[in-house]
Amino acid sequence: MAVNEPVLLMGFNRPELMARVINRLRETEVARLYVAVDGPRRDRSGEAERVAACRDLVAGIDWHCDVRTLFQDENLGCGRGVTTALGWFFAEVERGIILEDDILPDPTFFGFCSELLDRYENDDRVFAVSGCNVVPRSRMTRPNDAYRFSQIPVVWGWATWRRSWAQHRLDITGWRRRLPISRLLQRVGYSPASALFWGSEFELTARGDVDTWDWQLTQAAMTSGQLTATTNVNLVANIGFGADATHTVGEGPALAPPRPAHLPTAPVPVVADRLADQWATRHHFGGSVLTSLDRIRQYVMSGRERAAPWA
Repeated sequence: MAVNEPVLLMGFNRPELMARVINRLRETEVARLYVAVDGPRRDRSGEAERVAACRDLVAGIDWHCDVRTLFQDENLGCGRGVTTALGWFFAEVERGIILEDDILPDPTFFGFCSELLDRYENDDRVFAVSGCNVVPRSRMTRPNDAYRFSQIPVVWGWATWRRSWAQHRLDITGWRRRLPISRLLQRVGYSPASALFWGSEFELTARGDVDTWDWQLTQAAMTSGQLTATTNVNLVANIGFGADATHTVGEGPALAPPRPAHLPTAPVPVVADRLADQWATRHHFGGSVLTSLDRIRQYVMSGRERAAPWA
């Protein structure tokens, strides 16, 4: 099953995980591969060798594949590193599939993404495609459909178009002018708990207290009101949870084991599944009222005179 859709693989310092993902790309015969690897941190013993090992994996690609690389000499970090890699990718392609080095997809993931990239390429209501399902069937409005639409782009194995990535900004200072509370409430189905959570997270990100890039993507999708086509059957495994991860430390959330997608899929209404989104916000992203109130407490304890996220 050859994959003609361009694929971006982003790595850093875990060659054993990256090798497993590359083996999956070999099995599916990805024809156009872009590989971005961040640079090592100077204060981490042995990291330069692990980063070099990740880059060496590219030389071992032994199937017919057009390979392009972006290797950083200096460490850019999670936020700037991923943003730079995605910017490079979408400067080269109009659309594509994105994997990180700890996301191992089912082979049908690629066909699912490609099919939906075709279907919604010219539909401005649609922001992205996600192959990761974090919601149980009992919390989906239409669980028998192949996919649903979400206001939250889950990026553990996803795909999008240049038109959507162009909305992403690493610095979201002033986000509240673009996404006022009334609009944020509407985007989350008028759930005060969800609005409080996402508002707190966006404010924390805007202040630079978190080195990330994906909250900015969610903020962009909520600002535009565009939705992500999200599989109802999980198509990926996150194999990267552990002490050496950047963010996914610990055991991680319980994802259903990957299962094949049944292709082709039937189109579904382009309407957000609010039931699923509110479950994901609370149980997958940890967006309880108590969590959000704790974020506010952190703001106060920081001693900085900043506006509250709901102001």
